[in-house]
Amino acid sequence: MDIEKTPFSLTGKNIIVTGASSGIGRQCAINCSQMGANVILLGRDKQRLDQTLNSTTTPLKHLTYSLDLLDYSKVEEVLKDIVSQKGKIHGLVNCAGISTTLPLRAITPRKLDEFLHTNVHGGIQLTKLVTKKAFISEEGGCIIFITSVMGAVGEAGKSLYSMSKGALIAGSKSLAIELASKKIRVNCISPGVVETPMSKEAVYSQDETSLNQIKSYHPLGLGQAEDVANACIYLLSEASKWVTGINLFVDGGYTAR
Repeated sequence: MDIEKTPFSLTGKNIIVTGASSGIGRQCAINCSQMGANVILLGRDKQRLDQTLNSTTTPLKHLTYSLDLLDYSKVEEVLKDIVSQKGKIHGLVNCAGISTTLPLRAITPRKLDEFLHTNVHGGIQLTKLVTKKAFISEEGGCIIFITSVMGAVGEAGKSLYSMSKGALIAGSKSLAIELASKKIRVNCISPGVVETPMSKEAVYSQDETSLNQIKSYHPLGLGQAEDVANACIYLLSEASKWVTGINLFVDGGYTAR
């Protein structure tokens, strides 16, 4: 089938992917490239960004920028450069984030600030900039936040991570209403446990019994980065033009338990 004739085509669309240096962000960038998009890869590690770039189908079409999303003035300069090279932006996939398992007694004000700044502030501030008239396409666009099932359900030791992801889920619904008049759709994707470098470093992955327990929570087994990336393709494409303000669970049945 001709990719340009499917409702899932991203041909001609300029899509920004944060956290594109590994895991879900890397796969989202690769899949967007496969669907015809001009992909702009953002991340902190230039070497790993280049590895992602070289894994795309058309690396010469894409751009990479190594930066800290909390450096807001630098981020705005990058957006100006993107628009000057590629034109205005059609989509943003907010993948950048950090995770941990930490009991309440170990949470400190510094740790709380770290998670809220990285998981919430960075994505919200980038969304604020991208949706400016100077940067967003006149046709409108799509904003996606990669959240987590932990933003909607509970688990021991996940309160810090959960509150940061839950904030995005709640905030995205109001953003969807606020930005609808600009033809900008805002949605979340909440994965269960996906096999990525981040999950392999998690506490539960270091112990076979704990890992098997986590696997048992997912009736369809642990996820792959492609599962989340494919959901992103749907939300970025015209196939979902009447979809906004949702939290799409891609979790192998985790929340069906």
